[in-house]
Amino acid sequence: MNIHAMWNDYPQVRSDLLEMLRVIDKNIKIREKQIEQNIKNLTQAGGKLLRPAYFLLASHIGPQHNKEQAIAIAAALEVLHMATLVHDDVIDDAPTRRGLETIQAKFGKNYAVYTGDYLFCVCFKILSRYSDDLAQIDLNTGSMERILLGELDQMGMRYNFNMGVKEYLRQISGKTAQLFALSCYLGAEVSQANNFYKHLAKKVGHNIGMAFQIMDDILDYTKNADLIGKPVLNDMKQGVYSLPLIYAMNQDPQAFLPYLKKKENMTDSDLLAVVNLIHKYKGVEEAQNLASKYTDKAIRLIQTLPEGSYRSQMLRVTLSLLKRET
Repeated sequence: MNIHAMWNDYPQVRSDLLEMLRVIDKNIKIREKQIEQNIKNLTQAGGKLLRPAYFLLASHIGPQHNKEQAIAIAAALEVLHMATLVHDDVIDDAPTRRGLETIQAKFGKNYAVYTGDYLFCVCFKILSRYSDDLAQIDLNTGSMERILLGELDQMGMRYNFNMGVKEYLRQISGKTAQLFALSCYLGAEVSQANNFYKHLAKKVGHNIGMAFQIMDDILDYTKNADLIGKPVLNDMKQGVYSLPLIYAMNQDPQAFLPYLKKKENMTDSDLLAVVNLIHKYKGVEEAQNLASKYTDKAIRLIQTLPEGSYRSQMLRVTLSLLKRET
């Protein structure tokens, strides 16, 4: 099983993530073995596994630690994330994910939709077996609702040339930051941290998730597909406008509209022209500044968590998010 090289500096987290992947592998059982193997390949493709990692670190905030339970709930969180990725790939018509051919590209959209639905079931199967009470499952269903509403917000804003920063932040708060917030909150909860620290952990996760998504969107304009493991600029062609583009368009909307109005018919030269305009109007720099603000806030909040080795590790991982290359 592949674990991203970033975890080599965190041997305990790396060990727990490997065990988590084994739990996921054990719980994915499909009669159609080729599809089962493709799902397992996605889990083993070397993704960063940040959401379960933050959960595992946060599970040391409080006075109690049940390693078996923590690893299982981390597995449920990663499966939940995988389900949203499979559905995202259907909506975006994405050919690759983490450097691999997507389920929808290989087997068709129908298979992919049902695969994503199946992964939701796996998530709750694991949770029902290892959660202490129904409150944790209820928290997950509420979070899933907010994640899906964030995705629906994004779909509803496609090809909206007047989309602003506020709308963008609302979208990513649901579709990305919510799962980071849930991971940190659940980690604190299973460790029996008090309410103050549980909600503090949730704020930590929210700010990390916001910074992570902004940086992920920046990579679309600064890196190529081979480096980041997914097609670049596909979102823009599909009418999903991210922060660097929004900031740049605020400076001179008329410069962008001749290209963006072509929608899915944008050519490679059109895409390149928009990227050049984004750099001209400092859209990437503005987005980086906002990502830095979210990261700085997350760091300040982490420093107020109870002392422990988990806290220093959480700080180091969070700082690395602003230096992501792959």
